[in-house]
Amino acid sequence: MSITKWSIDPSHSEIDFKVKHLMISTVSGKFTNFTASVETDNDDFNKAKVNFSAETDSITTGSDQRDGHLKSDDFFNVEQYPKLTFVSTGFDKKGDKGYTLTGDLTIRDITKSIVLDVEFNGLMTDPYGQQKAGFEVNGKINRKDFNLKWSATTEAGGIVVSDEVKIACNVQMTKQV
Repeated sequence: MSITKWSIDPSHSEIDFKVKHLMISTVSGKFTNFTASVETDNDDFNKAKVNFSAETDSITTGSDQRDGHLKSDDFFNVEQYPKLTFVSTGFDKKGDKGYTLTGDLTIRDITKSIVLDVEFNGLMTDPYGQQKAGFEVNGKINRKDFNLKWSATTEAGGIVVSDEVKIACNVQMTKQV
């Protein structure tokens, strides 16, 4: 069988995350500069190989002050660690449109295996004749596993930023010819 290659369409994809603040509200953010590729030898993406990277300096949460803190050594240290990467180790079908995506996530030169849930939204040919594939990717990581170490408590002892980070991505891939 021949290998089919897909690349991410950044103008129709979002790489988002959410984290609890003070454990009573949620702060959302995203990476705006990223690349991804998928290789598959079948039409349903089962056993596909996925590679992803994001420039850590492209993180944005809508607050310049918070973004500056996230780019510092307390979190991503964008000068020393300019990219985060994900390389799949498995992409396994679990129902009509569902998949389990496992792989190695590297942040700050620390690599951990993570598991993500993927919903395949289907294939479509765009008005320019390009075949597109749509996916929703969701999961959770513990930020401290990757040395995103900053921590603070309120005077009453409450947690300022949760250790759990939710990943929520909407991805459109373009078939390469």
